[in-house]
Amino acid sequence: MSQLSTFQISILASGSSGNSLYIETAKKKILVDAGLSGKKITSLLAEVGKKPEDLDAILVTHEHRDHIHGVGVLARKYKLDVYANEKTWLAMDHLIGNVAVEQKHHFEMGKVLTLGDVDIESFGVSHDAAAPQFYRFHKDNRSFVILTDTGYCSDALRGVIRGADAYLMESNHDLEMLRMGAYPWSLKQRILGDHGHLSNEDGALVMADVLTDVTKRIYLGHLSRENNLKELAHLTMESTLKEQGFGVGEAFEIYDTDPDQASELFSI
Repeated sequence: MSQLSTFQISILASGSSGNSLYIETAKKKILVDAGLSGKKITSLLAEVGKKPEDLDAILVTHEHRDHIHGVGVLARKYKLDVYANEKTWLAMDHLIGNVAVEQKHHFEMGKVLTLGDVDIESFGVSHDAAAPQFYRFHKDNRSFVILTDTGYCSDALRGVIRGADAYLMESNHDLEMLRMGAYPWSLKQRILGDHGHLSNEDGALVMADVLTDVTKRIYLGHLSRENNLKELAHLTMESTLKEQGFGVGEAFEIYDTDPDQASELFSI
């Protein structure tokens, strides 16, 4: 790891089929969510030159399968510490199988957890899970924010996530594709509601409100396979930010993510 970089990060997978992110500091190697099989996450880590046996911990955002599918197997095989809030533990315990008591840790919403040389700030989001929370990582006056799986972003939440060096921001669906698509109306209502997912437009408007001069990278996350296209999500974010006077491609860059392929390891 470069002495100049505070964090090294790869979005291993992002989408409705599975989510996992790798973040490394000089002292800690952490997964946020493990929503694919242990085998698939191992191969995604290998794409960026990393191994599961070197991990220290898994942070869990919420109990939906696309975020916890591989948590149990990885925790058991590699003796990893797992962190989630109490309500999430109650909701996911029976879904991930046996995890040793000493590996289970509570990380409550609105608190800051220090692991080695990194401070991790948790914040609640608006999603149809027991107590969904996401994270902002802080070290050496640099920070990285993960915000997916929320139907709504309050002013208070915007304050919590404002001014990070890099973001993984939800761009779940294109509104017209969702409205015209094959999903049953009840599922469309769930996605469009305050406890669903941010659309391309909503994610772009949140970014316009929270990015500052320090922001260098925006990754578009949790794209729906059925109701979105990378090109649409990217164009919406780019055009929205340009309309509001931001220097896309100059002050910062916008990047796509993939449900099946790890993003290149990047440093902040």
